[in-house]
Amino acid sequence: MTTYINLHGQQIEIRSADPANPTVGQIWYNTTSSALKGYKFVAGWATGGNLNTGRGFVGGAGTQTEALAVSAVNTASTASEEYNGSAWTAGGSLTTNRKGTGSTGTQTAGLAMGGQIPPLATTGATEEYDGTSWTTGGTMATARRYVASCGTQTSGLGFSGRLTPPTALSSAATEEYDGTSWTAGGNLAAARRYVGGCGTQTAGLGFGGINPPSSPSTTNSTEEYNGSTWTAGGNLPSEKERMSGCGIQTAALGFGGTPSPQETLKYDGSSWTTTGSLNIGVPQGFRGSAGTQTVGLAFGGDPAVTSTEEYSEANGTVTFTT
Repeated sequence: MTTYINLHGQQIEIRSADPANPTVGQIWYNTTSSALKGYKFVAGWATGGNLNTGRGFVGGAGTQTEALAVSAVNTASTASEEYNGSAWTAGGSLTTNRKGTGSTGTQTAGLAMGGQIPPLATTGATEEYDGTSWTTGGTMATARRYVASCGTQTSGLGFSGRLTPPTALSSAATEEYDGTSWTAGGNLAAARRYVGGCGTQTAGLGFGGINPPSSPSTTNSTEEYNGSTWTAGGNLPSEKERMSGCGIQTAALGFGGTPSPQETLKYDGSSWTTTGSLNIGVPQGFRGSAGTQTVGLAFGGDPAVTSTEEYSEANGTVTFTT
């Protein structure tokens, strides 16, 4: 049997204080606190500041400390909020009242696209945010809601989504935004909606979703975009829909959705692995998202959830208990 001394060349230290610069895998007994401790890699979610307004199917953009929440309360809204790493404050209002809007970019250069205008109209309208106010941008060729999105305000990508109700049809269309207008990109391999997305315009990632009328309709498919075509990536561990995502194509974080609303997964460009679970599961999914694979943000969710959670990865000291 492999022992600690075989792995590290020394016995477990007995000391009165924690070491100043421990190494990963190091273990010691602290006589002052009467605790066995170790230094290890830790990944997980911590509670952040609540949104001012509960938002289902909320769009997100930016980073963990400079995030943007866009539209999408239980009905429909023009409201947006800005996060500074601890609290949310009111941002500028969209010009079009809608829900189920795709969004990407940064807190000071955001992009909102598509959505549903009550009661049932689906729109391809696009708006651009400068950190204070929203202005009208170019209109998408395919009007849709729940559009997955990634990229920046001047180099954005919108794909998948649900077409105008009451039809149940989903979209395989991909469109690219240059800061002024949308042009057609390569279609997804299968039409679907409720897709998680992240990445850039030339290296996008789409995962999960529903692709009726196939059976089962929920899919575990992952697709990767190279700026012109989509190709198959590594499948999710199970079929899921309404996931949220942040990061890039080769270092993505996917979380939430249904089933398993607290599940969090990491993608390395070829396969998904499980990491620390969300503290709050939102069964209806589509939490707003921002940040990267190692410094992520989740907020809102249907119906009218206000909670925010912050994801981080770091090496840290832990106490072992029996």
